[in-house]
Amino acid sequence: MKRRDFVRRSLLAGAASLCAEASVSAQGILPPAPIAKPETPWRGVNLGSWLVLEKWIAPAVFAGTAAEDEYGLCRELGKEKATARLKRHRETWITEDDFRWMAARGLNAVRLPVGYWALEDNPPFVPAVESLDWAFRTAKAHGLGVLLDLHGAPGSQNGWDHSGRSGALGWHSSPENIAHTLRVVDDLAAHCKAFDNFLGFELLNEPRWDVPLPILKSYYQDAYRRIRKHVGKERTAVVIHDGFRPLEWANFMQEPEYANVLLDTHLYQCYTDGDKKNDIFAHVEIAGLERKRQLDKMQQQLRGIVGEWSCALDPQSLRGATGFKEEAALRAYGSAQLISYETTRGWFFWTYKTESGGGWSFRDCVKRGRLPDQYGDTPTVS
Repeated sequence: MKRRDFVRRSLLAGAASLCAEASVSAQGILPPAPIAKPETPWRGVNLGSWLVLEKWIAPAVFAGTAAEDEYGLCRELGKEKATARLKRHRETWITEDDFRWMAARGLNAVRLPVGYWALEDNPPFVPAVESLDWAFRTAKAHGLGVLLDLHGAPGSQNGWDHSGRSGALGWHSSPENIAHTLRVVDDLAAHCKAFDNFLGFELLNEPRWDVPLPILKSYYQDAYRRIRKHVGKERTAVVIHDGFRPLEWANFMQEPEYANVLLDTHLYQCYTDGDKKNDIFAHVEIAGLERKRQLDKMQQQLRGIVGEWSCALDPQSLRGATGFKEEAALRAYGSAQLISYETTRGWFFWTYKTESGGGWSFRDCVKRGRLPDQYGDTPTVS
């Protein structure tokens, strides 16, 4: 159809529609209100072990050392060697081809873990400002938004390796650590406001369950105010992790004083003794029913996201399932999770890839058919 014919038909259709509306109004019957377009959830992956290392995900970068975390690696190698090794890792672990692959699958966002050392010099860590900026630019080039995630804080908010340094939990017990973290949040917000695909800022990843809630909540409120100096509520969400207490956030950070605040929870089914005892049928039921009920309750407090989840299960849960049965079971498990998490503002699989593949690797799960190949909203063909 030629452009002028298309325009002519469109104008005629519009005129007919207006006449119909006028006729209905003349009879005292108002036309139905337009149906609001549903908000598209964030559908994405975590870029794990890229700007914050995790040895179990990418062990090659730790080769030839005794280090178990990024702090130990940088300290053992020394500044010069650590800088060279991390530069090589950051340039090769995630490349533009990865963002291109994500976009081709219909994903629309990434969750980007960073440490408090990303922009500033905090020896022995190696800053990552060039990689951070490259991530935002390359994500935008492929239509992806970025949820910035402060994964590691001074003193460690959980004592785990993915905070940058495993061992003691020291973040909350030191006013200096909290003040330092607030400066980092301020600096990161000021830096990243230049990127219009700055979807959100997660204030702290997985503060452990024994971090006192009054301290954590006070930090969240202070950090919110730091961020809103630089980016408005319409543009960038502020995301708070539940601290492994998903139902302890009633009446917290509510409008109008706080706006566009999201509550993050992380959902795995492979760690506890109960997880290991459950068979695949129980896991599918939990993922599709219990998780949905849990998220409904959580979102009565604040709108939520599932910032981390995976298809990993303990081998005991797949007992008796081999070959096709195992693949069918894992596909059902992945699908049950997805339909539950689609009821939130968004979800991010942990993680995009691992060296060994398996249920923790989004790419491997897609390749094996355990997760769908496409995530965009396309019209249903009837």
